[in-house]
Amino acid sequence: MAYQNDGYEMDWNGAIENDSPSFTLLPEGDYDFVVTELERTRHNGSAKLPPCNKAIVHIRIDAQGAEGGMNIIKHNLFLHSRCEGLLCDFFVGIGQRQKGERKNMDWSKVVGARGRAKVGIRTYNKDGQEYQANEIKRFYSPGPQNQQKQSTTLPWPEATGSQQPPYNDEVF
Repeated sequence: MAYQNDGYEMDWNGAIENDSPSFTLLPEGDYDFVVTELERTRHNGSAKLPPCNKAIVHIRIDAQGAEGGMNIIKHNLFLHSRCEGLLCDFFVGIGQRQKGERKNMDWSKVVGARGRAKVGIRTYNKDGQEYQANEIKRFYSPGPQNQQKQSTTLPWPEATGSQQPPYNDEVF
């Protein structure tokens, strides 16, 4: 099995020094992104969607001007006909498909792909705690109107803690 970030194995008594970056909740807005990782997994089924293949794309948002203004958003893509429009939007957003075009999904070209997306904030409860996390609301089609970087006018919030809140994949 090949790993995206091979890194190195550590000794049980080895020295450690590289702290995790602080999690920063980015304000809602439009951001440029790059896909840094792709996980192929399986959705076990829920009340809204039967079992199906699922891709989790790790989307890195680099927000200039924010202290620690880099965020990784894990975005679920369900490979089910009920979610076909969302898959189409993603592949249009990374420039690998044109609107209305019938085309096979080429997952081998997803990592490293760039685009622009609307980022929102969602609130959820887990283990009796309330958390907020960024989410992708929509992917924009590539084009001149989306090539310019649009900075957000909202103030940057302070980091919400030293770690990203627990990941909640029960969207469906």
